[in-house]
Amino acid sequence: MRDLGLEEAIRVAGGVGALAKKLGISQPSVSNWSRVPAERVLSVEAATGVSRAALRPDLYAEHAWAAGDVDEVDAARAQEYGLISVLLARAPDALLLQRLATLRGDASPLGLAHAALAEAAERTTVERVEREYFDLFIGLGRGELLPYGSYYLTGFLHERPLARFRAHLDKLGIERAEGQAEPEDHAAILCEIMAGLASQRFPAPPGSDREVFEQHLAPWIGRFFADLEQADAADFYRRIGALGRVFITIETEAFALPS
Repeated sequence: MRDLGLEEAIRVAGGVGALAKKLGISQPSVSNWSRVPAERVLSVEAATGVSRAALRPDLYAEHAWAAGDVDEVDAARAQEYGLISVLLARAPDALLLQRLATLRGDASPLGLAHAALAEAAERTTVERVEREYFDLFIGLGRGELLPYGSYYLTGFLHERPLARFRAHLDKLGIERAEGQAEPEDHAAILCEIMAGLASQRFPAPPGSDREVFEQHLAPWIGRFFADLEQADAADFYRRIGALGRVFITIETEAFALPS
């Protein structure tokens, strides 16, 4: 099964084939990876912008931690955002479902959400979850839910909230990934950006994750996760909704504390 570093690289690149093309190797070669090979880490980092510490923490994270770049809490936050981002970007394949089924949780609300997600991953199939993802987010004409900030805040797509977010990204020096079809206010992309800010993969000023969260996620994404949790087409993704709702509540409460 693929680890989360490889999953993020594939997502940023736009798929397995796109990543293989960027690296100049065959698609089957990348398809056979469970994690980025050590000799390919720097090439994947250059091709996708995903840091070597995120791609292979066993090889590189030690250096980042020694320098005090990322503390344990922020590393855990980045992993949570990264997981949610991957699951909102596309339906999980068999390898990711297997990985999700191994999640373990404690008695905390977030731990219980992880355990429920693991149970759902264990009992679903790739075919069922692909159909569910289609019904929720694509549909014939449109899916049951539209996971965009502009839609939740104005009722329309590509409106002022998207323009404000793009301006904020420009200020932070975060560029749109080449070949990315979705607008930047898609919930998956917002979570990916928060993962990059929390892990310091993006070289942004301190406190940028708080600014992005409070200005561009907090006003709406909690409602989106609640809607996902209650959506008619949701079964496996009901657990993603619950996980997102719980995690966003934790983030909201943490950012509300005096810094």
